[in-house]
Amino acid sequence: MIKTVVNGVSIHYDDQGPSDGIPVVLVHGHPFDRTLWAPQVTALTAAGYRVVTPDLRGYGASEVVPGRTLLSDFADDIAALLDTIGLEQVVIGGVSMGGQITMEFQRTRPHRVLGLVLSDTSMEAETDEGKAYRVALADRIVAEGMGGYADEVIDKMIASYNVTALPDVAGHVLAMMRGTSPEGAAAALRGRAERPDYRDTLARATVPALVVVGADDAYTPLSDAETLRGLIPSADLVVIEQAGHLPGAEQPEAFNDALLNFLGSRVRAR
Repeated sequence: MIKTVVNGVSIHYDDQGPSDGIPVVLVHGHPFDRTLWAPQVTALTAAGYRVVTPDLRGYGASEVVPGRTLLSDFADDIAALLDTIGLEQVVIGGVSMGGQITMEFQRTRPHRVLGLVLSDTSMEAETDEGKAYRVALADRIVAEGMGGYADEVIDKMIASYNVTALPDVAGHVLAMMRGTSPEGAAAALRGRAERPDYRDTLARATVPALVVVGADDAYTPLSDAETLRGLIPSADLVVIEQAGHLPGAEQPEAFNDALLNFLGSRVRAR
């Protein structure tokens, strides 16, 4: 783990694999940390890719910034981190909120993107109902902590049958959620409530994209992923069976196969 300061905030990250490999940045979702991507880091670095996995501000070992953190703040941090380590263009991908941060990075810095990986995420602006829910949830977890919330959503973060079928995965997901700072998570929830609509910029994307979704995702169902794939001009869709909202953790071999195939056939071939 490496520590640096970007935009006045202390950020921890890992930078692994050969320095001359095609760089891949993987952005975790809420309320997790960079260790969510451990299976992907292992597979990608073994295949010769350079993989950067940051803890977003407010999450993991990175500094907590209370208040409100917009998706643009997260994207700005990633851009500044890439400047620090000397990476101009990258393949960037994320899951759930991390996918939305990826979309924000692509919206504001398309010249820095070699390819997109969008896992179990949504591209529309938040609804009024969704805004009210996220703001109320932010207030709740600041008041009560992360424990109750984590217990309530574990069977949506991963498929309900995987809570018992994959106890190590469920334990890791729960540990990340329970270990997240309530103030950091709340700031992200408040910022995510204000997210823009990414459909116009995604429709103009000129780089290859991979859309991945767990077959039994309770938050972003297959129909959402199909819409997303249809919008992006050069996108592939892969459905991961026996998985919910976090297919990279639930079915890492299948997820890694999809990711490596995309990188090898669509990114390397450009």
